[in-house]
Amino acid sequence: MLDDMTRAPKQRDTVMSLFMLQTGNNLVTSKLLQDRAGVSRATIKALIDKNIFIEEEQAIDRVLDEKEQGSELFELQPAQQEALNEIREQFAAGKTTLLHGVTSSGKTEIYVRLIQEQLELGNQVLYLLPEIALTTQLISRLKHYFKHQVLVYHSRYNLNERLEVWNHVIENKEPYVIVGARSAILLPFQNVKLIIVDEEHETSFKQFDPDPRYHARDAAVVLGHMKKADVLLGSATPSLESYYNTTLGKYGLVELKERYGKVLMPEIQIIDIKDKHKRKKMKGHFSDSLIEQMQEAFKNNNQVILFQNRRGYAPILECNTCGNAPQCPNCDVSLTFHQYKKQLRCHYCGYHTIVPPECPSCSSTSLDTKGFGTQQIEEEFKELFPDLKIARMDLDTTRGKNSIEKIIEQIDTGEVHCLVGTQMLTKGLDFRNVSLVGVLSADTMLNFPDFRAHERCFHLLTQVSGRAGRTAERGKVLIQSYNPEHQILQQVSTYDYGAMFKDQLEDRYQFKYPPYQRLIRLTFKNRDYNTTLQAGQWFVNALNQIEHGVEVLGPEFPAVARVRNLYQVHVMVKMGKQHHPNTIKDYIRKVKRSFESIKGFNSVRCNVDIDCY
Repeated sequence: MLDDMTRAPKQRDTVMSLFMLQTGNNLVTSKLLQDRAGVSRATIKALIDKNIFIEEEQAIDRVLDEKEQGSELFELQPAQQEALNEIREQFAAGKTTLLHGVTSSGKTEIYVRLIQEQLELGNQVLYLLPEIALTTQLISRLKHYFKHQVLVYHSRYNLNERLEVWNHVIENKEPYVIVGARSAILLPFQNVKLIIVDEEHETSFKQFDPDPRYHARDAAVVLGHMKKADVLLGSATPSLESYYNTTLGKYGLVELKERYGKVLMPEIQIIDIKDKHKRKKMKGHFSDSLIEQMQEAFKNNNQVILFQNRRGYAPILECNTCGNAPQCPNCDVSLTFHQYKKQLRCHYCGYHTIVPPECPSCSSTSLDTKGFGTQQIEEEFKELFPDLKIARMDLDTTRGKNSIEKIIEQIDTGEVHCLVGTQMLTKGLDFRNVSLVGVLSADTMLNFPDFRAHERCFHLLTQVSGRAGRTAERGKVLIQSYNPEHQILQQVSTYDYGAMFKDQLEDRYQFKYPPYQRLIRLTFKNRDYNTTLQAGQWFVNALNQIEHGVEVLGPEFPAVARVRNLYQVHVMVKMGKQHHPNTIKDYIRKVKRSFESIKGFNSVRCNVDIDCY
């Protein structure tokens, strides 16, 4: 046969490559053969047409990897073992349980023990995570222990991959652990007996748009009740609602107050950048204190994390002559400046345009950026440390399917010295060689117009602080702020969750917010400003007929009143715990049906979101 192929050397080499790759009766993939022989698909096709090769399709299970080998579990430390025993006691009492463990306390190892117990009993386990970024490290750890019994389900997988997981879940009652983001709660479980919600405080568990609007943590509690499954909520910074439920005895509480290996919590220092600016001790957005600590960390071959909760280069490009800032034509927001592509982008609708050479209003060429994002921090780092490598983790750099994995691998292998990013950094990632965390600006989080702003600021700063010093040596955290005496920053610096909980709970009680009252938000959207406002006002007038004790607020335009050329108006309904939510919801449905029958409001969209936070 080979003698007949003297005039087709590529085909002959391809046949020889197949002989070398094949052992016994195993099949060789077309892609592998092409790579080994250095030929195109056309060469393989020619050999198939000559009946020299036979090609057949074979279904490969992308969900389960039978080649994975399990390993022995680590021995738990006394504090972990005590927490595990307490969790079992709470489960035996039939309670949803909150595990409040400080960062790097070894909560995952406790989860692994509980998962192992259920798998040995032949049951299924659901493990929910708030961020896809978290699944990379966790899946590696779970596969290390549970071989091929790990399924993964999230939106970065294509439809075919997700369908395979769906079919595995619906067709099999065999023991698996399903790891996924919030959408995994909707899988058709047959035999789930344990549900773990890690980082339960995260807002990523809330589905806002499109329908169905739900909170995966709350849905997990309901699913656990329906399936008679144990539910474990875990966090270093629990949500006020979950912790409040423990004070009522509704949830069980288990606390883990020390880090794994008794490593000390990172030392947190608040830097007054107003004073630093006055004394001219700032280089760009870096204080001299932060630069000194970074130099020390790099000198000791450690890595650094820089946190700035805003992507892009700068949120505003402004004319120094007339003050004009380019606005999105579709949304009521200024365009964010992105340095690398020299673009102005809208983070709401995706609109983008090139940076104008002059002001479109007064033709001045004096244009300047206001504020800063992760791109600008990355650029300033390169100026300060030109010989060191930095990576960026935000929505712009992690759109690809495996982009997050690549960044994490670069950190784990030491290829990258510094990682700058947004809140994606705060969500449970485990970097073993990070000794320093720098927060470039804490003030934007404190000043956000939301009743949860202070609670979320405490969560974010405490979580990102927990990325430092996770092994033997104590880590350091520097938080830069114009308001270093702020109550929340002081509570973060002393890890005083109890004080934060008490203060925020008092505010929530005074101003009638959750957990003392429930919120329902109605959102009206239309292309016309007046029609949208009139629709909201009509609904408010109708809702004011509701029973006594229910407060109706609005209508009002949110901070960003127009998105994708649709104006939006909010109406908020507050109801006390004495009111049965089904009664209120039934009344809102009735009013909504009447609203939809009005001819003038036919084009107005009306969305209802229960527990809209």
